[in-house]
Amino acid sequence: MSAAQTVDAVDWSSWRPTVRATLLFVVRDEQVLLIRKKRGLGAGKINGPGGKIEEGESPLACALRETQEEIGVQAIGARQVGELWFEFVDGLRLFCTVFRADDIEGTPTETAEATPLWTPIEAIPYDEMWADDAHWLPHLIGGKAFMVRSVFDGDTMLDISM
Repeated sequence: MSAAQTVDAVDWSSWRPTVRATLLFVVRDEQVLLIRKKRGLGAGKINGPGGKIEEGESPLACALRETQEEIGVQAIGARQVGELWFEFVDGLRLFCTVFRADDIEGTPTETAEATPLWTPIEAIPYDEMWADDAHWLPHLIGGKAFMVRSVFDGDTMLDISM
């Protein structure tokens, strides 16, 4: 059980993730392709497609695979733009590599994992997303790199540093 309640209380120099994952956001025509997750961590929340990196898989390969599995499309021009370091008070340590793509091949399709949502950038529903997203997603949309460390207690963000 982690006692850390703030970002500064975490020893990031020795921090090692228990889970490595990815997220991928497609930004095109003043819209961003989001999903409503149906199961797993963050079920019910809006996010980008993504998931756990499999053994021997690169973060980019994971992001592309998860996007295909979750909404049935191939991302075009995906590139890494950020890193998210999550410390949860229950002991989960999640490292997430975040990608941005400029387009897709195919039509986003609902699956057992997710419902796709093309969303106007000015109407991103931050109140239905993880609390940290409002801090870094504007950087992704603006094409700026970012690195975020945050502490969560379940769904509640306790602290964040960018």
